[in-house]
Amino acid sequence: MFSIRKLGAIGRTYRHLNRYHRILRVLFKYGFEDLVEMLHIDQYLESGLQMINRKPREQIEKLSRPERLRLAFEELGPTFIKLGQLLSTRPDFIPPDYLYELAKLQDEVPPFSFSEVEEIFIDETGRKPSELFYRVEEEPVAAASIGQVHRATLKDGQDVVVKVQRPDIEQLIAVDLEILAHLASLMEIYVEEMQGHRPTSVVEEFARTISSEIDYTVEISHIQRFARQFEGNETIYVPKVYRELSSERILTMENIKGVKASRVDTLRQQGIDLSLVAERGTNLIMEQIFVHGFFHADPHPGNIFILPDNVICFIDFGMMGRLSRQNREDFTDLLLNIVGRNESKVTEGVLKLTNHYAEVDKEALGRDLSAMLDRYLYLPLKELEAGKIFQNLMELVSHHKIYFKPNLYLMMKSLSTAEAVGQTLDPELELIRLAEPFMRKVKSDRMRLGRIANETGETTSEYLKLIRELPDELRSILVQIRKGKMKIEFEHLGLENLRAALDQASNRIAFAIVLAALVIGSSLIVLSGIPPKWYGIPIIGLIGYLMAGCMGFWLLLSIVRHGRM
Repeated sequence: MFSIRKLGAIGRTYRHLNRYHRILRVLFKYGFEDLVEMLHIDQYLESGLQMINRKPREQIEKLSRPERLRLAFEELGPTFIKLGQLLSTRPDFIPPDYLYELAKLQDEVPPFSFSEVEEIFIDETGRKPSELFYRVEEEPVAAASIGQVHRATLKDGQDVVVKVQRPDIEQLIAVDLEILAHLASLMEIYVEEMQGHRPTSVVEEFARTISSEIDYTVEISHIQRFARQFEGNETIYVPKVYRELSSERILTMENIKGVKASRVDTLRQQGIDLSLVAERGTNLIMEQIFVHGFFHADPHPGNIFILPDNVICFIDFGMMGRLSRQNREDFTDLLLNIVGRNESKVTEGVLKLTNHYAEVDKEALGRDLSAMLDRYLYLPLKELEAGKIFQNLMELVSHHKIYFKPNLYLMMKSLSTAEAVGQTLDPELELIRLAEPFMRKVKSDRMRLGRIANETGETTSEYLKLIRELPDELRSILVQIRKGKMKIEFEHLGLENLRAALDQASNRIAFAIVLAALVIGSSLIVLSGIPPKWYGIPIIGLIGYLMAGCMGFWLLLSIVRHGRM
């Protein structure tokens, strides 16, 4: 798994300047030179930046800024495509027009050769594909940035699909994450409006997410856990996984021969009950979220197949979400209070589910939430759209500089996507109505006597443990005080800009001292007449003057470029 702490430390050594320059060239190409200048990257990577063409092409300038960002991410490859997909679920971090555009990111790239597939099989299993399968199609049926998929047949005749990871993808992602960690740290220093969003925490979250995606054994575990959740449920089918033919870079699973949920006309022709499928699919998402707390985080139409007898099958379990029981209960309370128009409870619920790094004006937040609820106050239940409510809610809390926890963004995205897919199949689908029984169950479960007894017992046990440990802890503190080993640490916040300015000033002073020493030393050499000479002037002295002139011009140029004389 990628470590953000290691990335941050290694990133500052700039061991991957070629990739860094490649990223900067693409940013300049798509008209983001203002961002590069805002982050003062030229202080860190002076070498080679002047060589980059900073003017975007004319056809690029005609596109909107969100469109240019999407194209830049697609050109930069897998890490940035996956980052864009993550950002498209974070309305707290980027504006709505960027969200919409990044959701269009295309994860389709040219396939790699079958000879490379064979090399990966030999590295992972010690055997060629032809030794493990009866037949493997050399042409992939799909190719994405992380891997590609081949159809195959097992020796017992079972049809399967084999997902194979792209060669050297882990190394490329590691390099890109180093660079992203550095860029995020610069954003926190130089971009004031980003400081509350903590870009480094977004990169940290992204590193965890992509670590799971490139390890196929994690996806296998996801599928098996998902299957256990729905044992005995005949409305859902979970693909079979062949663990003995899988590894970190290879995933072999059953080939699902159904119809994608997006092909509505084909489903109708095959006699599928669209309204029943829409309701079943929505209920399955609700059960994943509110009952199990482990859910498919990307249930778009391409990841849902409809099988005969209106059975639903999810595929692609690389991105899964998790919700603790407390999160589920708090979110349930929030939704029920929104539907019930309980304004004071809505404000309280929002604060429970969000993080904030400064004091919140609860009165202003309450007013804005009341205004939002007024939009839905007189609407009948069937006209309430969960997707719009979530979008308005996320924009509102972001305005107040408070942010939902990342797992909640995934959950709201999953519910919104499920609603959109369901309404494609059945325009009369009411997600809020279907969600109510699950939310009522979550609420009633809190009052079960067995659970109350268990929680009371656990709390009592924790207090008894604390009481038993308290004398030893107090004794340890007193010993440290007596020995003078007690330390109190202070964290100074908001000094990043001052620190950067002091670093810049001290570097220029040191540079100027070296420059002055070079001028004085060259003058002494010229006065002493040390040979060799050129037209009677010592050559070493002339070289010293030339170097001093270049350094002086460079220092002046740097000062003028940053607008500070």
